[in-house]
Amino acid sequence: MRVFVAGGTGAMGRRLVPQFVGRGHQVTATTTSSAKLALLEQMGAHGVVMDGLDAVSVGKAVAQARPDAIVHEMTAISGKPDMRHPDRFFAITNRLRIEGTDHLLAAAEATGVPHVVVQSFAQSYGPGAGLLTEEDPIDPGTATMARKLSAGVLHIENVVGKAGGTVLRYGGFYGPGASDDVVEFVRKRRFPLVGEGTGYNSWVHLDDAASATVLAVEQQAKGVFNIVDDEPAQVRDWLPYLAACAGANRPRRVPKWLAKLLAGEFAVTLMTEGRGFSNAKAKRELGWQLRYPSWRQGFKEELA
Repeated sequence: MRVFVAGGTGAMGRRLVPQFVGRGHQVTATTTSSAKLALLEQMGAHGVVMDGLDAVSVGKAVAQARPDAIVHEMTAISGKPDMRHPDRFFAITNRLRIEGTDHLLAAAEATGVPHVVVQSFAQSYGPGAGLLTEEDPIDPGTATMARKLSAGVLHIENVVGKAGGTVLRYGGFYGPGASDDVVEFVRKRRFPLVGEGTGYNSWVHLDDAASATVLAVEQQAKGVFNIVDDEPAQVRDWLPYLAACAGANRPRRVPKWLAKLLAGEFAVTLMTEGRGFSNAKAKRELGWQLRYPSWRQGFKEELA
């Protein structure tokens, strides 16, 4: 197949492009910097400079590539996370999830591309018990900042579904280039356990996320898929374990009121709210097999 990967040089793109190439697909991958074109060529792809927020740039790149499928992996998540001002830190990523998605869907329609796969995020802060399935909508909860940051994901789930595309709700990424900043914070004891650490996270190794994406494209799967590992975990379980794997001291514990003053509302929401996600559909319908079924194995191997 001819596959167009929008966002080929990010943490996900760098693991995804080689998997497509390794399975015999012809890949065109984009970057925002001409300096990274050589990297894409090294991975076996044809590199193209594209601005995902510019409809003309997106339309031209897609038309020239003439792909059988488009995969949207564009984000602007780089540098150290700013939990005091997450709206600033995620501002461009949110635009890429909204405007970038719209531009890619428009380009797909204009050039007759039959399949579009878009990156989403498995994080939901609404009340309830048990694991969330693909039938459950993303719930941004009641916190102002969480609702604001969820706008891009909610847009994706709305418009991609209506266009007959595929939404991949990836868990929290870890692996090469994806978790370095978090590990650094943990080693410096700047990543405390807030309150009782009752918020759930669903994790996924980059390589497992990439393999699920390849399967979704090859099988022309439609609809929503949760791309997470087998063990959703509360912060109070995974954070001390990550610290141990990183050779760091056990994280400090701070009360919610103090964390809100020091790090802001969103950091408290991340640490104390949220539900886990089920991967049963992806395993059943895509035949997805995880190399790292649990973050326990993955954290240990990554930080060995």
